[in-house]
Amino acid sequence: MKITNVKTTLVEVPFEKPVKTAIHDMRSVGCSLLEIETDEGLVGEAYLFSLNGVRLKSLDEMLKGFNHHLIGADPHYIEMIWQKIWSEINPMGHAGVTISALSTIDTALWDLVGKAANRPLHHIFGACRDKIKTYASGGLWMSQSIDELQQEANEFLDQGFRAMKIRVGHQDITKDVERVRAVRDAVGDEIELMVDANQSFNPKHAIRLGRKLEEFNLVWFEEPVPAYDLDGHAEVRLALDTPIASGETDYTKYGMKDYIDKKACDVLMPDLQRIGGLTEMRKTAAMAEAANMPISTHIFTEQSLSIAGSAPNCISVEHMPWFCPLFNEEMVIKDGLVEIPNRPGTGFTFRTEAKEKYKL
Repeated sequence: MKITNVKTTLVEVPFEKPVKTAIHDMRSVGCSLLEIETDEGLVGEAYLFSLNGVRLKSLDEMLKGFNHHLIGADPHYIEMIWQKIWSEINPMGHAGVTISALSTIDTALWDLVGKAANRPLHHIFGACRDKIKTYASGGLWMSQSIDELQQEANEFLDQGFRAMKIRVGHQDITKDVERVRAVRDAVGDEIELMVDANQSFNPKHAIRLGRKLEEFNLVWFEEPVPAYDLDGHAEVRLALDTPIASGETDYTKYGMKDYIDKKACDVLMPDLQRIGGLTEMRKTAAMAEAANMPISTHIFTEQSLSIAGSAPNCISVEHMPWFCPLFNEEMVIKDGLVEIPNRPGTGFTFRTEAKEKYKL
């Protein structure tokens, strides 16, 4: 099999209404949809994204800048291609848009390999499960009122979720406590609840808030301080009984290793776009397992399910519905578990009508 063509399509998928975290104002996701075509008619698919479509063209240009490593290559030589791109981006750095492009190419190549073998990727990687815990992450924003939070929390229960995440980030601690209490009251004690500060606090504030939130039996407290402040992460982690989850904002296995070495979190959260693709995600999962640390994948629910189905230390995946309109297939959620598809490759393919509807 040889790669014959590489193409991208720029799209922007709008949200039903704008939403906010402590550091984001979001109204849409802009995506570059990558399709790697072969002489056997198979197509590998993956995407990268930016919030509100900001600088999407820059991401797309970086993505297309590695076509010379792809055209004419056998897509099975994924590690070789990965290493060539890794070497080439050295002058620009191994973080940011360079890794976003590498990640997307790598994931599309793995999708091709699965399709060529007519097997789902978690089987190729070595399956350990066919379902995994998921939590609703596409709601409970800071822009919502107490009543809206409680209504949406109950809607998540009706959709089959048994875990959900609420954003915090007020400088007035009482407001965050009030909002978390309202969601806990709405869903009851049996439902798993996480909070995400989106890096908005300093360590002392995070500790004060974390102690007040411990009565709600949280699964984790996510990104309590800036991602670069690993010492601050460790300080918060040691001060609280609630587990700390983090890692989504860092890059490659080397960034993840820093979190492990600094004991900066209890749950590592690699992001498929920042980690370096499925190749690097698998290495990260193995590295975390060697450190007795669980992982929970960040966003990219559809593509990350192959990791969830093959990494025994993956405890959950984040369910983010932003990208669902792009795919022909739907994720299946029942009793808090999402099914890992048995379709070839990642198990998800771009919907032609969506490419036309959202095309920029």
